[in-house]
Amino acid sequence: MCAATPSKAEELKTMDDVGSAIESCWNAPSDTKGTVTLSFSFKRDGSLLGKPRPTAIAVDGDDQARKQFIASAIDALSNCMPLTFSSGLAEGIAGQVFTMPFTAPKDQASQPMVNTQ
Repeated sequence: MCAATPSKAEELKTMDDVGSAIESCWNAPSDTKGTVTLSFSFKRDGSLLGKPRPTAIAVDGDDQARKQFIASAIDALSNCMPLTFSSGLAEGIAGQVFTMPFTAPKDQASQPMVNTQ
């Protein structure tokens, strides 16, 4: 479980809240540049439904750097669970497929985006 997850203290009410909670669990491998987009689904209890999978990969470097980058994003998402959803969000979220890009270096001005597929 991710110690930095703010969702442990309060319920997440929006997908923006979910994106911020997930992003707080991720640190890209040092000196890595790129993006991996993961596809995943939630259960109502805030845990993952199945395993997250990469759907788009654009990472600088060799195959090893690419694998480390992807693994870091998948591990962050998995280790951040379960999230605490508000009852309204939990009702609408279960079973839907979502995508989220994990980008390094992080752009401090951008908000993490969790989108329905």
